[in-house]
Amino acid sequence: MAKINTDFEKIKELLTRGVEEVIDRDSLEKKLLSGKQLRVKLGIDPTSPNLHLGRSIPLLKLRDFQELGHKVIFIIGDFTGVIGDTSDKESERPMLDNETIKKNMKTYIEQAGKILDIKKCEVYKNSKWLKTLNYNDVGEQANQFSVNEFISRDNIKRRLDAGKRVSLREVLYPLMQGYDSVAIKADVELGGTDQRFNLLAGRELQRADGQNPQDILMSPLVNGLDGRKMSSSWGNTINITDSPQDMFGKIMSLHDDLVVVYFELMTRVDLVKIEEYKQKLKNGENPKNIKIELGKKIVEQYYSREVAEQQAEEFERVFSQKKKPTDMPEFEVKKSKMLLVDILIESGVTSSKSDARRLIEQGAVRLNDEKILDRDAEVVLKNNDIVQAGKRNFRKIKSK
Repeated sequence: MAKINTDFEKIKELLTRGVEEVIDRDSLEKKLLSGKQLRVKLGIDPTSPNLHLGRSIPLLKLRDFQELGHKVIFIIGDFTGVIGDTSDKESERPMLDNETIKKNMKTYIEQAGKILDIKKCEVYKNSKWLKTLNYNDVGEQANQFSVNEFISRDNIKRRLDAGKRVSLREVLYPLMQGYDSVAIKADVELGGTDQRFNLLAGRELQRADGQNPQDILMSPLVNGLDGRKMSSSWGNTINITDSPQDMFGKIMSLHDDLVVVYFELMTRVDLVKIEEYKQKLKNGENPKNIKIELGKKIVEQYYSREVAEQQAEEFERVFSQKKKPTDMPEFEVKKSKMLLVDILIESGVTSSKSDARRLIEQGAVRLNDEKILDRDAEVVLKNNDIVQAGKRNFRKIKSK
């Protein structure tokens, strides 16, 4: 068994940095100071192929527990992902099919391994135990809760008041997440503030099973590139699988008021240093300078310091000196004439025709420095032509 670190200052930071609420704070602090190895759980449903920086917040907190010597359990919700959690949604989340879930979670362990020491983790898919439950089991679990408890949740109440549909499976989701805690005998569960009801369900089901109820540590939700909550469904994410160029560029496009928040939640830069950044911004420092430091730190976290420095230099070259990137993705075309919309989609610049047309209409798309405003434009392509969308996205055309 790993030696447990009971250093008070480290435990204090664990319980406060990037933490919105702890249930039960006194209980968890005593356990952490006792020297007992705790079983700390985090579950993520594979509703998207990519883990984004919003997901990195509880993953980093899980690593904090791991570095203190505790046993961390990473659960991939392949069963709960099919059902769908609508805790943070204003409408019913559609059910996903098993093939989509399987495809989405293909690299989840590898992605989580960019943050956790996976070799020291217990990793499970929750279909392992949820698939074995029968109606009697579900009935006993459901008996621990009232319908009123479920429908009194803010987002569910708003939907009901607005006459929107709330499916019966949504009522069952907290039971499934809660049963994960029973199955792995969790001492602590991590999650976002939107998961509060589901996290508490774990405590109730553990009590019913004769286990000690888990303590809960909740992290705040964070906004993405467009100022809304970071969400794969909205496409406003910075993914931990993004290329260094995209990762750095997206950081540089953040709203200024998110820079310090990202430093605190998504890095482990010393809090004293973060306070210095905060004071500099208050005293009139150009936010761009602090964003560069944030971009370097996050790219270093997922790649290396050398790569991070290269991206900072490249940003200076492209944005300050108005030069083309020294290295840009290539897009091979099989015909010399294409719709501009199709080029943007097939080269990976955008994921939909509506996004492509929006970029064109906003004047954000250029071919060899010439701005194109016609959303239906068909263009003639030559080898080494350069397509640019916005300030960050460049594609070099390769034509046979």
